[in-house]
Amino acid sequence: MRLSPAEVFDALLRPDQASDRALDVVRKVRLQRTVAAGLSGAALGLCGAQMQTIFRNPLADPFVLGITGGASFGVAVVVLTAGTGASHWIGGLDVAGKVGITLAAFVGAMAVTLVALAVAHRVRGTASILVVGLMIGYLLAALVSLLVAAAEPDRLRQFVTWGFGSFRGVTNAELKVMAPVLIVGIAVSLLSTKTLNALLLGERYAESMGVAVRRDRLLILLVTSMLAGVVTAFVGPIAFVGLAAPHLARPLVATSDHRILLPAAALIGAVMTLVAEVVAQLPGQRGVLPLNAVTALLGVPVVIWVLTRRSRSEVIT
Repeated sequence: MRLSPAEVFDALLRPDQASDRALDVVRKVRLQRTVAAGLSGAALGLCGAQMQTIFRNPLADPFVLGITGGASFGVAVVVLTAGTGASHWIGGLDVAGKVGITLAAFVGAMAVTLVALAVAHRVRGTASILVVGLMIGYLLAALVSLLVAAAEPDRLRQFVTWGFGSFRGVTNAELKVMAPVLIVGIAVSLLSTKTLNALLLGERYAESMGVAVRRDRLLILLVTSMLAGVVTAFVGPIAFVGLAAPHLARPLVATSDHRILLPAAALIGAVMTLVAEVVAQLPGQRGVLPLNAVTALLGVPVVIWVLTRRSRSEVIT
């Protein structure tokens, strides 16, 4: 349904002068999608920026390190074995059911995060961590395949649809669960700038500056896992945003200071998801593109750019 800019303006700021049609479309449909997309993109952008600093790896993000895969596995366990779901079909659940979906995604994401952190302590070379993340992703994909093979057709169809990623199914009830968690997680992430800035010069330097490296790093990873898990639970596994947003932010702000970099990465992540949502809606058409396909089209050029900027020895050692 097409609305003029004037109708959208009235629905948002002058509801008493807006038509019922504009109010229904803007306030009951598009506003929820826009808020969900903006918060999800900001959360993923922050996750990517923090993980790239913690792991000292420009290719680290929730998707590449398998954290999104862990969250997806947690959702798959609930959806395919218990008959509940997220995003498109979570609207029928009560608050406890929605919290259960979110907790399942968080537990899966955190488990993968802890494995990646353990590997980072034991090996040197950024490629090793990436390979472990990819292997965990493949392992979880195999486990999900086993669940899919035994799933009922209706549950399978719902899970596959969720896997494409979409903000279309986010309702007011879901946003009341999703938004507060993401807002709190984003706020806590923005408070981690001192630790992240100190880690830029290494763990020993950070400790000499009075930073409790292990405690703060674990807290940061807990928060990033929560953010990635909540986004995955409600809108599906969104790829490339967490990886691309920090790399787009760095040349724009021309600094590695996380007091500036984190807000920039969050803003760019939000813009990326909003643009991807608009493109996925196919304006003027009835079809809808998978959100993951659109974010990949936006993110892949950034990944290639990162790889070409690094020396061959840095990438493969």
